[in-house]
Amino acid sequence: MKRKLSMAILGLGLMACQTPVEKEQSLKDAFDGKFLIGTALNTTQVAGEEPEAIEITLKHFNSVVAENCMKMENLQPTEGAFFWDEADAFIELAEANNMHIVGHTLVWHSQAPDWLFLDEEGNEVARDVLIERMRTHIHTIVGRYKGRVHGWDVVNETILDDGTFRQSKWVEIIGPEFVKLAFEFAHEADPEAELYYNDYSVSTPAKRDGIYNMLKDLIDQGVKVDAVGLQGHLNIDSPSVDDLEAAIQKLASLGIQTMITELDITVLPWPSEQLTAEVSLNYELEEQYNPYTQGLSESANKALTDRYASLFEMFLRNQDVISRVTLWGVHDGQSWRNYWPIRGRTDYPLLFDRNYQPKEFVATLIEMAQEQN
Repeated sequence: MKRKLSMAILGLGLMACQTPVEKEQSLKDAFDGKFLIGTALNTTQVAGEEPEAIEITLKHFNSVVAENCMKMENLQPTEGAFFWDEADAFIELAEANNMHIVGHTLVWHSQAPDWLFLDEEGNEVARDVLIERMRTHIHTIVGRYKGRVHGWDVVNETILDDGTFRQSKWVEIIGPEFVKLAFEFAHEADPEAELYYNDYSVSTPAKRDGIYNMLKDLIDQGVKVDAVGLQGHLNIDSPSVDDLEAAIQKLASLGIQTMITELDITVLPWPSEQLTAEVSLNYELEEQYNPYTQGLSESANKALTDRYASLFEMFLRNQDVISRVTLWGVHDGQSWRNYWPIRGRTDYPLLFDRNYQPKEFVATLIEMAQEQN
């Protein structure tokens, strides 16, 4: 498998070198000098089985993050047995095309292997055991890619909407100190890599303030924290641009950069009163929640266009404290929004459609960026 993936990467790298330069300006060119423009890649794309998606990536994006293959359950499914093929292929593809690389994610309560929190008898492990397991995992992963991954999502989603710590196994066994330890272990493994905290619904005031307080405490203790990622799993009408901007400015006041991560905008009806990106949500498919199986209506398309334009206008306004904007996927057909929080829906959340074509508003975003040159 390793040889097959490496050959695919070599072929894609050669393709990128041989493709004539197009006159049409790309997103990454338009936003050059403002902030990085990134996307998430899946293992099928990295393996060369969807070359159209890679063509879009190489033309329009200058930063990449792996959608799943660098998460803990993928990299260390069994204690001490690391699976490197897919992550190595992702890194090699990005390096071959001189892209900014984000490692996602070192410590998260979700997509963690079953063995992580248990001893040989199936009982919850002791605090010192879990700390050592975390240290070993972080040192092994970050150490392998030292000097190659530019920045790491060190801890993912540990603050709840009310601003308190999520009562995950990390908190139950180690306590909130696990966040500090994770950042320290990552810094030990690669002192030059940037280190990030990443979370969703950061525009919620209580959650925003909880994240601010956690990061301020870490920074005051001398812990290296370079940026905070505000996940952009947004609805068509919420949160407001003003609330998101307030969160960016509040967190930037810590003296760190902010990043818009995992950006996608669902146009579909939301099945809950709670706006969240909680990955465990799962609702039954009903026709009322899947209205655009044959394509977007004119009104929905306009709403999506206006939403993206208003967001990027705000991003540009705050470019001094935003280092990166990353879309969570290359095109609509691959988006997790088609199966979360309801499996089997047809959504349109990204910049490129299912035929690998840029949506009309992509030209608008490029023009907005060019006007600030």
